[in-house]
Amino acid sequence: MFDGTFRKPVDAAVRPLGAALRKTKLTPDHLTVVGLLIGICSAVAVGSGRLRLGLLLVILAALPDLLDGALAKASNSSSQRGAFFDSTVDRVTDAFLLGGIAYYFAETEDPRLAVLPFAVSAVSSVISYQRAKAESLGLDAKGGLMERAERIVVICFGLLIEPWVDGALVWIMWGMLVLSTITAIQRFVKVWKQAVVAPVTQQRIDMRRERRENRRQARVGRRTRRRSTRVPLRGRVPRGPSD
Repeated sequence: MFDGTFRKPVDAAVRPLGAALRKTKLTPDHLTVVGLLIGICSAVAVGSGRLRLGLLLVILAALPDLLDGALAKASNSSSQRGAFFDSTVDRVTDAFLLGGIAYYFAETEDPRLAVLPFAVSAVSSVISYQRAKAESLGLDAKGGLMERAERIVVICFGLLIEPWVDGALVWIMWGMLVLSTITAIQRFVKVWKQAVVAPVTQQRIDMRRERRENRRQARVGRRTRRRSTRVPLRGRVPRGPSD
């Protein structure tokens, strides 16, 4: 939701920062790794109960993730490899953060509540997979109530109010689980409606049919050539009239 609404204004706002970072020797991959390291530190801080520090580190971890794309565009170094690396690191960072929250629940709340952040992580992975699979088929699966940007904002809100409202983070996790499940259903329905016969899918079907037809014609051609070159059986030659 945020990604579709605020993507263009945010890109325009960080474009000058990307141009400034181009003068350094940093690469987008360097920023991605820095974001991962800060994200791991935020998970450790949350797991140890230092929620304010964890909140600060979560916000700091989001900055490199915001700037690596701007730097890639400014330095004209955007690539499929960089996009793949960035998406993978995002998933790993999210898993660490939710793992830190699970550890915090196990230490301060009912240990059974530690399952809740892992449930959020599982449904979030389904949402990410739906988009990746849909795009590989030439379909669109963007959108929904609880994309990654929304999850980070909601987690930050929970970390902010948890010290003042005991158990607030638990209710935040329950809300994320419900909204993430709704998002997964929204994306499933969206892709299902598009996937009657998607252009890429139809192209692959036509390609397979063409290959089968070519193989069939090749088999027919080989049989025809074998028959045409076969030597006739020798038999008795009928005698002509006697002299």
